[in-house]
Amino acid sequence: MNDLPLTLMAVHAHPDDEATGTGGVLARYAAEGMRTVLVTCTDGGCGDGPGGVKPGDPGHDPAAVALMRRRELEASCEVLKVGHLEMLDYADSGMMGWPANDAPGSFWQTPVEEGAARLAELLRRYQPDVVVTYDENGFYGHPDHIQANRITMAALAMTALTPKVYWTTAPRSMMQRFGEVMREFGAEGQEPDPAEAAAMAEIGLPDEEITTWVDTTAFGGQKFDALAAHASQGENIFFLGMGRERFTELMGVETFVRVQDATGAAVPENDLFAGLR
Repeated sequence: MNDLPLTLMAVHAHPDDEATGTGGVLARYAAEGMRTVLVTCTDGGCGDGPGGVKPGDPGHDPAAVALMRRRELEASCEVLKVGHLEMLDYADSGMMGWPANDAPGSFWQTPVEEGAARLAELLRRYQPDVVVTYDENGFYGHPDHIQANRITMAALAMTALTPKVYWTTAPRSMMQRFGEVMREFGAEGQEPDPAEAAAMAEIGLPDEEITTWVDTTAFGGQKFDALAAHASQGENIFFLGMGRERFTELMGVETFVRVQDATGAAVPENDLFAGLR
């Protein structure tokens, strides 16, 4: 046994991903005395600019957006009590099919071995007991999420470390409920796009395939405030419009698939650190 505190490392693609997918576990485990480390791979420069200006539109300045989003990320980390923030600062690749995918220096164009070597250095420095990132499809097919999965798994293979490794996911039952809430908070009388509804129904996993369900209800307020720190991003406004109570009701359990484990802890489990304490 070493003298290091139990450590959670979350590897995310963009500023604000830490709040939506893992804000609850980051806040919960920090409160329980664990060391929390957030690695953010890109600068978020393909996000919305001031006033909601979109990438490619007049007035969108990726460098200015990246600076704004870094400040928002730092504020989110303060809310979630993240102990250590590490930024790889690759250029945001945008959504799949955007011209930014092919830009030199974008995360999507970065050789996996290069990104993995940088992440492996952080793994060796922090020696996490638990590592969390996305699945092989980046949860919903975002290129930077996919690349985050690739460099994380490659980095782990470069080290002698054997942490528990998790991929974020969502139960289909929750996605169905999410769809209902979207309609509830949507424009009056607006019919959902059938293609969009079908795509959402395919996100996540059947409930019985999820290995790990972590109750973070007590930290719903922190998660909400962390997301509010990223209020420049239009997609977050929907969540914030729910209010704290409804947000916590919908987002108060965070779910994962365990893909690497040396503890032998039984699944399903309700604690990322099961078998470690």
